[in-house]
Amino acid sequence: MVICCNNFCELPTLSKQKKLVAGVDEVGRGALFGPVVAAAVILPASTLPQLALAGVKDSKQLSASRRLKLAQEIQNLALDWRIGYATREEIDQINILQASLLAMKRAVLKLQVKPDLCLVDGKQSLQELPVPQQNIIKGDQRSLEIAAASVVAKVWRDDLVMRLANRYPNYDLATNKGYPTVRHRLALQQHGPTPQHRLSFRPCRV
Repeated sequence: MVICCNNFCELPTLSKQKKLVAGVDEVGRGALFGPVVAAAVILPASTLPQLALAGVKDSKQLSASRRLKLAQEIQNLALDWRIGYATREEIDQINILQASLLAMKRAVLKLQVKPDLCLVDGKQSLQELPVPQQNIIKGDQRSLEIAAASVVAKVWRDDLVMRLANRYPNYDLATNKGYPTVRHRLALQQHGPTPQHRLSFRPCRV
């Protein structure tokens, strides 16, 4: 049986049988620039209705200002939250899928509070994770814990790219956040890649 509430569909076994649940998600997988970033967030079960009413959902469906406000609320309510990432070099060495899984694993391993269960977005398990995990396809749409992680990760990564944009002003990074817009692709053609561009991605190859 699937229970649907506030646009989230939750399998009863996911959160009800465990005391502490960590939502885990990554952002930046489709970008041409910068690291892939993941967040692991442990929320008290009592805060989930409040966050659902506040509008927490898949970060891609929220405006930048709304994400920032919700990320602050999530962080204030969380028992623990941590960021993990895989660098541009690691993405080029092991591929973006493996780098995304590595970033999520790193976020979980940084948690100071040990969760009883990790809800991991996607169908790929995190290898050698010392915590029980359950994969949820489209988890940022089905689990509020994963959606909260996606918001925190997105805000953290966007802030990083905004700071790097000052170092690399030719690529319109403040607007595109490293994703392959027309202006970003044109800048790559005109100026070539920076040290933060993913050379294993076709638009960044010279």
